[in-house]
Amino acid sequence: MKNTYKAFILAISLSLCAIPMFAKGGKITCSGSTTVLPVAQATAEAFMDANPSINISVRGGGSGVGVAALQNKTVDIANSSRPMKAKEISSCKSKGINPTAYVIANDGICIVVHKNNAVRDLSVAQIKNIYTGKIKNWKEVGGPSMPIVVISRDVASGTFEVFNEKALGGAKVDATAQLLASNNAVVSAVGSTPGAIGYAGLGYINEGVKVLTVNGITPNDTTIKNGSFPLSRKLYMYTNGKATGEVARYISFIQSAAGQAIVKANGFITLN
Repeated sequence: MKNTYKAFILAISLSLCAIPMFAKGGKITCSGSTTVLPVAQATAEAFMDANPSINISVRGGGSGVGVAALQNKTVDIANSSRPMKAKEISSCKSKGINPTAYVIANDGICIVVHKNNAVRDLSVAQIKNIYTGKIKNWKEVGGPSMPIVVISRDVASGTFEVFNEKALGGAKVDATAQLLASNNAVVSAVGSTPGAIGYAGLGYINEGVKVLTVNGITPNDTTIKNGSFPLSRKLYMYTNGKATGEVARYISFIQSAAGQAIVKANGFITLN
């Protein structure tokens, strides 16, 4: 394992050496999606190691926060776990901002339950009924007689937006649901609550929770890339117009083989 890790680091270092160093110092600012956050942080660290004159600042806050920051011209890159909405694009353009999307990874929104829960699969229809309050006990979906504790993301989250579209069809989450601000918080809460159900990006899943199949399909490299997993999605970085200079080189690095190796190391699915 140690030799494999050393080989991985060496491969990244050699790949980064091929990226031209910048003549003068520069700063890149990113904010937004908590799902994209670990990928942005890890790739930023690797890129800065190879380019000491570049400083990359990465913050979370949610996809909506990143989009708003791009619109307000306070960041170079908006990280988003969902496509920008038509109204957001329109609002940006009214302020002279031309949002341009770069796909940096693939992801699947995993449905998670407590590891001791006997349920193995839920249909999209069952997920919707649970999150809208129509199904309230696990026995209604083949599980134990135990109340379901619904855990969701907050409305600023891109993960919430995609889940709301793909699983709920735009329906409102039940008022009793717990709304949490990050993928980590959801996974932690589900892992410590026997009756809980939640959802999180693939890169945040750990052994403390159980991942369910959805419509009988497991979220993995193949099903997420080909879109057969019902909650598949892409992860984005948005810039104002076509990326140029240092920002373009940083994004190109993320999309390169070396950058995609970092994407994979963080538990997400590569572009190719």
